[in-house]
Amino acid sequence: MLCSSTENATTGDSSDSGGAVWTQVSASDQPPAESTSNIPGSASSSVSPHPRLPALPTAATGRFQLPNPSFLSLTSDSSSRRHVGTPRARATPGSSGGPRAQTPASGHAGASCSSATSASGASVVVAVVEGSGLARGQIGMASLDLRCPELIVSQFADTGTYAKVITKLNILVPKEILMPDTASDRGKGSKLFNLITQNFQGVAFTAIRRKYFNEKKGLEYIQQLCTPEFDTVLMEVQMKYYCLSAVAALLKYLEFSQNSLYPAKSLKVVFKGSEQTAMIDWASASNLELVINNSNHSNHTLLGVLNHTKTAGGARRLRSSILEPLMDADTINIRLDSVQEMLLNEELFFGLKDAVSHFLDIDQLLSVLVRVPKQQTIQAAEAKITHVIQLKHTLNLVPRLTTVLSNCHTALLKAYSASLNDHRFDLILKQIHTVISDNTSYVRGVLDMRTQKCFAVRPNINEFLDIARRAYAEIVEDIAGLVDLMSEKYGAPMRTSFSSSRGFFIQMKRHVNAFPDGRLPAEFIKVTKNKDSYAFTTDDLVKLNDRCNHALREIYHMSSVVVGRLLSTIHENIHCLYKLSEAVSMLDMLLSLANACTLSDYVRPEFTDTLAIKGGRHPILERMSVQQTVANNSFISEGSNFIIITGPNMSGKSTYLKQVALCQIMAQIGSFVPAEYASFRVADQIFTRIGVEDDLENKCSSFMVEMKEVSYIFRNVNDRSLIIIDELGRSTSAEDGFGICLAICELLMGLKAFTLFATHFLELCQSLESLHPNVEVQQMEVQHTRDADTGAESVVYTHTLTQGCTEERHYGLHAAGLTSLPASAIQEAKTIACNIKQQFLDKLVKDAEAQKERAHYQLATRLQQAARNSRLDPDSLREYLRGLKTQYEAELQAVDEAEPEDTA
Repeated sequence: MLCSSTENATTGDSSDSGGAVWTQVSASDQPPAESTSNIPGSASSSVSPHPRLPALPTAATGRFQLPNPSFLSLTSDSSSRRHVGTPRARATPGSSGGPRAQTPASGHAGASCSSATSASGASVVVAVVEGSGLARGQIGMASLDLRCPELIVSQFADTGTYAKVITKLNILVPKEILMPDTASDRGKGSKLFNLITQNFQGVAFTAIRRKYFNEKKGLEYIQQLCTPEFDTVLMEVQMKYYCLSAVAALLKYLEFSQNSLYPAKSLKVVFKGSEQTAMIDWASASNLELVINNSNHSNHTLLGVLNHTKTAGGARRLRSSILEPLMDADTINIRLDSVQEMLLNEELFFGLKDAVSHFLDIDQLLSVLVRVPKQQTIQAAEAKITHVIQLKHTLNLVPRLTTVLSNCHTALLKAYSASLNDHRFDLILKQIHTVISDNTSYVRGVLDMRTQKCFAVRPNINEFLDIARRAYAEIVEDIAGLVDLMSEKYGAPMRTSFSSSRGFFIQMKRHVNAFPDGRLPAEFIKVTKNKDSYAFTTDDLVKLNDRCNHALREIYHMSSVVVGRLLSTIHENIHCLYKLSEAVSMLDMLLSLANACTLSDYVRPEFTDTLAIKGGRHPILERMSVQQTVANNSFISEGSNFIIITGPNMSGKSTYLKQVALCQIMAQIGSFVPAEYASFRVADQIFTRIGVEDDLENKCSSFMVEMKEVSYIFRNVNDRSLIIIDELGRSTSAEDGFGICLAICELLMGLKAFTLFATHFLELCQSLESLHPNVEVQQMEVQHTRDADTGAESVVYTHTLTQGCTEERHYGLHAAGLTSLPASAIQEAKTIACNIKQQFLDKLVKDAEAQKERAHYQLATRLQQAARNSRLDPDSLREYLRGLKTQYEAELQAVDEAEPEDTA
C-alpha cells in the first residue's frame, strides 16, 4: 500500500504557534524599483524643466515589512541553512558525496541562467520532498514564482542519480529550496539533500519541520486558492500525496516569509508531470549552450539566437520551452502552423508585434494584485496605486490585440482570439474608470509616474485627497519659483531636475560666466559635478522637498484606501488576466520564432520516424559567423541508428554533433530550423557526452567523469532518445580506452535510440561496420595542398560530411610536427604507429556472410521507411525502388567478387 507523504510523521495543525523550525530569510526579496544615480544627467535620472508637467516614470513596487512571528524561529542547527546557487556547467551524474561545510549568508544569490532571466534575479521558491520506505524515489515538488501567481506542482519517479530533480531545479532557477528537516543535516543528510547542496551552491536552503509537509493541508490549499478556470487540476493531484505535501509546506512558509496572504480563488495551479516534455539534463544543456555560453557568457546561445521577444513573459516561456521541448507532435505542428501563418501574413506579423510590445509583465502584475499584505505601509500604498494604473494600461491594450487576431486562420491563434473575447476585461475596465481618471496612464520615468499616481484617483471622490493634491501642486510651484529666483539672483541659467534618490534639485551648466573662478556660492549645498553640469540643492529647497514628501505620503495613503475598495470589487473577475497572460506570452514567443526565420533561411520541419536533414547548419555558429557556414546532410533511421563520425582534429566533428542536437530541439519547440529540408523523430530525452574535464570537487579524474556520464546515459536511455557522444575512452591507456569504447558502442547498438558517435579510434569503425548492419561510418572531409615553390604540404578543412571512414592517418603526428618536437622523434612515432596499424589489419577478417546480411538488412529497412513515410508520386516512387534494387545488387556483386581473393 502506498503511504502518504506524512508517514512516520506527527500530524499536527500547521498553525501551531510554537512548532515550526524554519530558517529566517532576508526581509527584502526585491530591490527598490525607483532608484537613480545622484549625478544628474545619468541614464537613471529624470530631468524636467517644468515640475508640474509629467516627466517619464518607473513603476514603484511595494516592499513588505517582515515581522518575526512566534512560530517562525531560527533553527539551532546552523547547517540547515545553506547557500547553494548558480548551476554548475558540469555536475557529474551519479555523484553523491557529502555536503561541504558552508557559511550561512544573509542574502539570496539568484542563479542567473540567461539574459532573459538575469536582469531581476531569481524569484522562485521550491519545496521538495521524497517518499520513504517502498516509496523511496517518488519525488514531490511545488514551486511558486514570487513575481507570477502560478503554483506548479509535480510528482514523478526518479532514479538513484535524481537526474530529473536536478534538471527541473535547474530549469526553475530557484531563489530558495525548502526540504524536510529529516532529509537535511538534522537527519544526517539524505542522498537527495547532498546532491541538491552540491549542485546548487549559492541558493538558500531552508529546513522545515516534517509535519508541515501535510498532504491533507496541501489539498485544502489547492481547493481554496485555485481559480475556477484551472480547478480541473484537482482531479490530477488528488491522489498524488507527495506533491500535495510539498504544496502545504511551500504555501505555509510563504505566508510568513512574505508577510502576505493569497486570497481565495486567486492562484493558477498547474500540474506538470515528466511525461509531457523531453528531458535534457543540465550537463547536456550546458554542453549544447542552450541558455548559457560556456566561454564568455555572451548571447551566443540557442536562446540568444531565437530570443526576439518583447515581453518578460515571452522570454520566460521561450527559455522554458528550449530547456523542456514538447513531445507531442500534434501540439508541435499547431505551433508550427501559427509561425507559418505569421510568416506568410505580413500584416498579422507586424500587427501582433506592435500590439504585444506594449504589454507589461502581466504575471508580475497578477502576483501583486492577488496578494494581500498583512501590514499596510506607504510603500505598499504607493505600489497599489501603481498596479491599478498598470492594470488599466494592460486592459486598454486588449481590444487592439483582439482586432489583430480577428482574421487569423490557424487553430492556436483562433483559440487565443476567442479567449480574449471575454466580457470581464470590459467589466473590470469600466469599474476602474469609475475611480481612476481617464487621463491617467502608465508612463516611464520617475517624475512622470509620480505625477500620474498623485492624480490617479478622480476628483470629488475624497475631499481631503483633493486638498492634499492642491497642496502638493502648490509646493511644486514654489520649487519652480525658487529655482527661477536663484537663476535671476546669480544671472546663470538653472533648471529644476528630479531623481528618486534626491527629490527635486537644481542643475546648472559648468561653463557659465557668472562664476568665472569656478567657486560656487556657499548656499549651494550637496554639490556634485557631472561632465558638463553641476547638481546641487539649497536649504530652502530641502525644506520644500520635505513638505512635498509629506504631502505625497498623505496622497498615497488616501488614494490607496480608495484604490483598495476598487480592487476588492474587481477581484472576483481578476482571474481573466491569467488567460491574457497565457495568450500574450505564447504570441510573443511565436513571434520571436517567426522573427528568427526572417533573419536566416529556415525551413519548416516534419515529424516522421526518421531524422533526415538536407543542408543543415549550426544555428549559433551561423549567427556568429561573418562568412557563410558549411551545410551538411544528416540521416538516421531505425535501420541505421548508430552513426560513427571520423576525421582529424579541427575538422568540425563536435560542431556537427551539436548542430544535429540543436536542430532537434528547435523543431520540438515549434521553431523552423536552419536547413533546406528537415524531418525528425520526436525525442523524449537528449543526452550528450562532450569534452574531457576533471571533477576536482568530487575527486574524479577525466576518465572517471566519462564513465559516470556514460553510466548515467545507460540508466536513463530508451528507444526514443537521441545520444550525442564526442570522444570516449581517450583519458586512459590505448588498450583500455579502445576496449571500453567498443563495449559501450555494442551496448548502444542494441538499443533503438539514435546515436551520433565521434571518435579517433579508426579501428573501431572497421570492427563495428563489418559486424553490425545498423552502423554507418561517415567522415569530415579534408583536402591536401602542396605549395608549388616550397613543396610544403598543408591541410584544408572543408568541414563537409561524406560517407566512409576517414583516410587521414597520423594526423595527430602531423599536428605534433607543427611544434618544435625533434624531427627524429616524429619519424620514429610514425614508424611505430604504422606497425601497430598493420598488426590490427592483419587480424581483421572480413566475413562475406556478414556483408550480405548487412545488404539485406539495409534494403529491408529502406523499404519499410518508404512504405511508412513516402510522399512520392507513383512514377518517382517507382524510380526510387529501382535505385534501391540497383544498389542492393551492386553490394552483393562486390561481396561475391571479393570472396575468391580472400580464398586465394
